[in-house]
Amino acid sequence: MSTMKKSLPVSLLLIAMLFMSGAIAQDRYTSKPGDPNGIKKWYMGRQIAMVMSHYGIDWLERQEREMEENTSQLLKNLAVKPGMIIADIGAGSGYHSTLLSKMVGNGKVYAVDVEPEMIAYLNDRITLEGTKNIIPVLSTEQKVSLPSNSIDMMLLVDVYHEFSYPYEMALSMLDALKPGGKLVLVEFRSEDPMAPIKTIHKMSESQAVKELKAAGFNFEKNISNLPLQHCLIFRKPKK
Repeated sequence: MSTMKKSLPVSLLLIAMLFMSGAIAQDRYTSKPGDPNGIKKWYMGRQIAMVMSHYGIDWLERQEREMEENTSQLLKNLAVKPGMIIADIGAGSGYHSTLLSKMVGNGKVYAVDVEPEMIAYLNDRITLEGTKNIIPVLSTEQKVSLPSNSIDMMLLVDVYHEFSYPYEMALSMLDALKPGGKLVLVEFRSEDPMAPIKTIHKMSESQAVKELKAAGFNFEKNISNLPLQHCLIFRKPKK
């Protein structure tokens, strides 16, 4: 009897801790109407956008993309070195993964996407183009499905704002990066009303920094030399 009496408060404490943990996770997101191009889910004051599915591949591969987004300049901003292990998060059709594969040499590019249809497209593209260093990875809505401390750099182009679980994904990305590893977040600037894209598919620098910092990233700088997008550099702390 005395043993049961001593263990009871501990059990109650554990239950309370689990309840609080669940409550915190539940309170992280709110549900309310908003832009019809978004889902009814909000995070840190921002409505989450609908995911652009594999039906948008033609838009991802449009001929005007280099001219509109200056992809060549973005690649220069990345400062890629041969042998690097890079993860293209939300790789979609592999537009950036293919370009990165030519820059890493004997390194690797993990092309990560949540849609099986995109992974199938990537596999067909790799076979067709004979690329040897791109590895398609099917992720989940909450995990990038990459090993801990394995990635030198992550690139996210116009995809973070569509994450259904941005906090959980940020934690997963932080875990997968090597200590001191770099995350490059590219998003259309909401500060620019002239950017020809729907408002919900844009992000401000302050919002992006707030969200990534909440998951443990350090903000380094915004390379502001792209015509329409932020190029935000974050780091995983070295310790």
